[in-house]
Amino acid sequence: MPGTSPGWPAHLESEGVVLRSLRKSDADAWQAVRQRNHDWLRPWDATVPPGSAPRPSSYKLVTKSLLQQARQGACLPFVIEVDGKFAGQVTVSNVARGSAQWASIGYWVAAEVAGRGVAPRAVALAIDHCFGSVGLHRIEICVRPENSNSLRVVEKLGLEQVGYAPRFLHIDGEWRDHRVFAVTVEEVPRGILARLSTHQSHQ
Repeated sequence: MPGTSPGWPAHLESEGVVLRSLRKSDADAWQAVRQRNHDWLRPWDATVPPGSAPRPSSYKLVTKSLLQQARQGACLPFVIEVDGKFAGQVTVSNVARGSAQWASIGYWVAAEVAGRGVAPRAVALAIDHCFGSVGLHRIEICVRPENSNSLRVVEKLGLEQVGYAPRFLHIDGEWRDHRVFAVTVEEVPRGILARLSTHQSHQ
C-alpha cells in the first residue's frame, strides 16, 4: 500500500513488541484472535446505538475501511505482534490537522499477553511515532472508569487526566462515561517510551 500520509505505513519495535501497519492479509488472523478473546474484550467493545447505520459486517470490510482511512490520513491502524503473532491493535483515529494537530488512540491486547507490559509499550511506540514522523502535537486517550487494565496503561505512561466525559461512547450496549487523558509533545521531550522505561526501572 503506498504511503500517502506522513508516517504511514510504519514498522516500530521495542523489546520484543512490534507495532506495524495493518495489512489486508491480517483480516483472518485478526478475526481468529478476536473470536478467541470474545469474552475478554466484549465489555470494552464499541457498539452501535439503536437507529444508527450498522458497522461493517466482516473483518475484511473493517480492514478495508481502516486502510482507506489510513490512505486519507484520517487514522493509523496498527497491529501489535508478540513472538511473531497477532496480539492486538493500536488505532490512532480522529486525526485532526490545521490548528489542532491532534488524534485519539484506542488499543486492545489478547488475554494471553495481558499483564506483560505489551499494551503500554505498544501505545508508547504509537505516541512517539505520532509526535515524530506524523507531526502531531497532542494525543488523547479515553478510558472507562471501570476498565482497570486500560487505566494501568495510561498510568504507566504517566498521562494526566484532563477531563471527564459523561455518556461519551456507546460501549457494550450502553452510553458509557469515560475519563479523558492527554499528553502534548512538549511534556515528553525525550518521548513516552523513555518515560515508560524510567517508570519500569523505578519499580
